[in-house]
This record gives sequence, structure tokens and C-alpha cells, in this order.
Amino acid sequence: MGQYSSTHCGGGPKLRHRHLHPSPLPNHHRSTSESDFFSLMNSDEDESIIPSDFENPDYTYELPDECLALIFQCLSSGDRKKCSLVCRRWLLVEGQSRHRLSLNAKAEFLPHIPTIFSRFDSVTKLALRCDRKSVSINDEALTLISLRCVNLTRLKLRGCRDVTDVGMSAFAKNCKSLKKFSCGSCMFGAKGMNALLDHCSTLEELSVKRLRGINDGFAADPIGPGAAASSLKSICLKELYNGQCFGPLIIGSKNLRTLKLLRCLGDWDRLFGTIGSRENHVAEIHLERLQVSDSGLNAISNCPNLEILHLVKTPECTDVGVVAVARKCKLLRKLHIDGWRTNRIGDEGLVAIAENSLNLKELVLIGLNPTSTSLLAIASNCQKLERLALCGSDTIGDPEVSCIATKCMALKKLCIKGCEVTDEGIESFAWGCPNLVKIKVKKCKHVTGDVADWLRARRRSLAVNLDVGEIDVEPVDGSASDGGALEDAIEFQPIANTLPIIGATDIPSTSNVGRSAAAKSWFGFFGGRGLVACALRRWSNGNGDSSESL
Repeated sequence: MGQYSSTHCGGGPKLRHRHLHPSPLPNHHRSTSESDFFSLMNSDEDESIIPSDFENPDYTYELPDECLALIFQCLSSGDRKKCSLVCRRWLLVEGQSRHRLSLNAKAEFLPHIPTIFSRFDSVTKLALRCDRKSVSINDEALTLISLRCVNLTRLKLRGCRDVTDVGMSAFAKNCKSLKKFSCGSCMFGAKGMNALLDHCSTLEELSVKRLRGINDGFAADPIGPGAAASSLKSICLKELYNGQCFGPLIIGSKNLRTLKLLRCLGDWDRLFGTIGSRENHVAEIHLERLQVSDSGLNAISNCPNLEILHLVKTPECTDVGVVAVARKCKLLRKLHIDGWRTNRIGDEGLVAIAENSLNLKELVLIGLNPTSTSLLAIASNCQKLERLALCGSDTIGDPEVSCIATKCMALKKLCIKGCEVTDEGIESFAWGCPNLVKIKVKKCKHVTGDVADWLRARRRSLAVNLDVGEIDVEPVDGSASDGGALEDAIEFQPIANTLPIIGATDIPSTSNVGRSAAAKSWFGFFGGRGLVACALRRWSNGNGDSSESL
């Protein structure tokens, strides 16, 4: 089970007073096994036992518990486990300073809940995962956890199929301070989700993936808005058959800033029309394999604060919708478009982007066929452009690349994948783009390995990543959710400080409840996964924070 250093929080329970001489473990073989922890926690030995070796004093005696806790938070997973076995004081301090916990949520976990959360009584961020071959925790276990973790601020549920609306309602009533909630492959329905929204009035981020309990045809109960509507800032919906039942929540969240709809069935134009007709603060929208047309994009253009827009495999969107967004959304700084090789978005839309989006810093074009006309306009007008990715295009060759090298003075990172570029075009970056720090060239069959060494010799500060071993024989996929840096942006950070006695791993998706043949075919059209999305992955050697990387 993964474990990471937790963030120290001064608001947690006060650490207990240290002993003059910490008591060693009762057993002599100190391994991080289940018996070690439970024997130490349940031992009746006198805690005042003094080690017999006075020549090796405890130098941590003068160290306050709070400082010792900070040291533990800087250690690796294995080292923290070993430190917790040194003595009773270290065991207590280490347990009380953990604020993140990730547990394997199998049914047999239930009897251990009181002991586990007696030791880890400061947990505020919790992940419960269960693989699809095991029986998960039920309502009783989730309710017991909620009674032990009343200060919980983050919860992630994965594969907890035995948790129903009853368990979610009990949890929501006990953990009213929740700020972030994420669930995937769970079976509770609209009643449980509404209970969460009604009781957790400070909820800020909501992520729902494959929620099976709302797949009951078009008769699913509406979700939201609830008391959380005033505090929600981010909503992410993935692979939902009845995702539109979240419409009241999305429309009622007046302070919503980030909306991500990924592979959800249904026509979404009407929802965007309602959002665009009201005052809103939406700054980031991700649409992937979604049924949305130019009418929806025209409604999105009424979001004056829009800064980030991802259009990934939305085949009904054309230049008309892109032009509408470009003309009204003047604050746009990040734009990702995967045209899915439909040729419905081209020079007209890109020229409009170049003329109106003067603050653009990041541009990713996948499966489009822009010509030198639109690329010249982008290179000339978007003087703040720092990150550019061009993937899977049949019209981008040496002249277009040379234009970028000549005009894009602020460019720092460039990715070219599956384009008709040769060594001559790559050589133009030996003199162009003075601020360029990294260039990636992948699956360009006319580029040889010699140009990489030649380019490094002339610009030693430039990181050159050249892949000439593969030919672009498979389609380029720009999906924002397929393993790229943008996947699950509102998911929790890796849940840290896991319990040594419980294992946890990344859980695959659960088996599906019965689907209709029509739903299968429709979802297969929008939900298929492709290959690696190069342009959307993090730059492997890039510096700076994650928000500034592709």
C-alpha cells in the first residue's frame, strides 16, 4: 500500500507528552508486520521500563513531540514504518501526525476499524479502495469510519460496491467538514449523492466516475443543487450514462470555476445554454468525447472569465463554434483541440484564435490540418505563447515549422508528433526561438537521429527528445484522461501515510451492471481509449510547477 509524507496540521489533536526514556518494543525482531503494531498498541507492559543500556542515551528526549512529528513527515514510507516500531512515544507521535491514510477497503477490514483509527486519530484525508474481485466494505463500516473521522476533509472511494445510499447518508451527517469528494465504480445512487450535497455545505470539489446507481434509464432522480452549491468550485463527471441528472447541481453552483465532462452520454447543448444565459464564473472547461455542437460552444462563449478550454474528440464542433469562443473569451490562455481527423476545425477557427487570444500561453493541436496561413497568424499574434504541441497533422511540414522557429520568440517547450517534418525543419531551431528549453519530436518518419546530436551541439542548453524508432502507424490520441498530466485534475493528491498492516493498490474498474445494446454501441463510440497522448503528458524533464507543463 502506497504511503507518502503527510502535511503537518497544527489544528489536529495535541500530541501526547513524551516519556523520559521511551519503552522499546516487547519483541526483539522489529519487522513491520501486523502483529508488531497490534502487540505494541495492546501491550500491558509498564511504560516506565528504562532501557538497560545507559551508554546510549535517547537524544530525541529534548526534542518536542511537534518537532519529532515534522521529522517523520520528511521520511519515506518505509522509514516511517520502522520509526513507529522504535518505542511507544515514537509510535504515538507517528500515528497522531498522520493526516493522510489509504486503506484496502475489503469487507474483512471492518473489525480493525476501531484499532486503526484509535492510533491514526488525526486523519483528515482518507482513501478507501477495493479491487473488483473482492467484497468491499459496507454501510456499517463507512458509518463507523465517519464516527471516528469527524474532521475528515477529503474522501476518495474506489470500488466500494457494497456502500449504498444509507451508508452515504450516515457518512454525510457525521462528516460535515468535507471539502473534496471523489468516487469511482460505486453503487450508491442519487439519494446518497443528494445527502452528501445537503449536509456537506463546505464541499468545494466533486469528482464522480462510473456511478452505477444512477444508471436506471431516464427516470434517475435529479442531483443537487443542495447546500453545497454555494461552495462548489470544481465538478468532474466521467463515464456516466445519466450524467445529465447532475444538471441542477451544475446550473445551481454559482461559484463554479472548473467543469469537466468526459465521456458522458447525452446531448449537452441545452445545459451549456442555461449556463451561458446566466451570470457565471467558469474559468476552465474540459469536454472529451461528448455530444456537444457549435450551439454548445456558442453558449460557452458567454463565459467571459474562460481561461482554459479543452475540446477533445467532439466531432460535432466546427470552425463556427471555435470562432464564437475566440471572439468573446478574450482571457483564453490554454487551448487544447483534438479534431479527431474530421477536418471540421481548420484555418478559419485557428485564425480567429490568433486574432483574439493575445494572452494565449499554451496551444495543443491534435488531428488538425492547419496550413501556413493559420500557423503564421498564431506565431505572429500570440507573442506570449510558451508551450506548443502539433500532433497527427498531414499539412505541417518544414515551412510551417520554420515559421514557428522564426516568429515564436517566447516559446519554451515544443512537441511535434506524427507530422511531415524533416531534418531541415528541425535544424531551424538551432537559431530560432531563443527562449526554447525543450523540444520533443516523435513519430516523424522523415526525421533522423543525426539531427538531434547536431542540434544539441549548437544549443547545449536545449533539451532534445527525439524518437525515431517508431513510425506513426496508429492514431494519435489527445484524450485528456488517458494517462496524461491532465487526468483527474480534481482528484486528491496521492493519499499518504498508509497503514503498514493493510495493503492498497490502484484498483481497476469494477464489472458493469447490465447495459442495453444501444447504450453499449453509443458508449463505445465516445468511450474508446487510444494510445498515449504525447501532447497532454507532463514534460519529463520540465521544471516549474505542474500547472505550467503540458
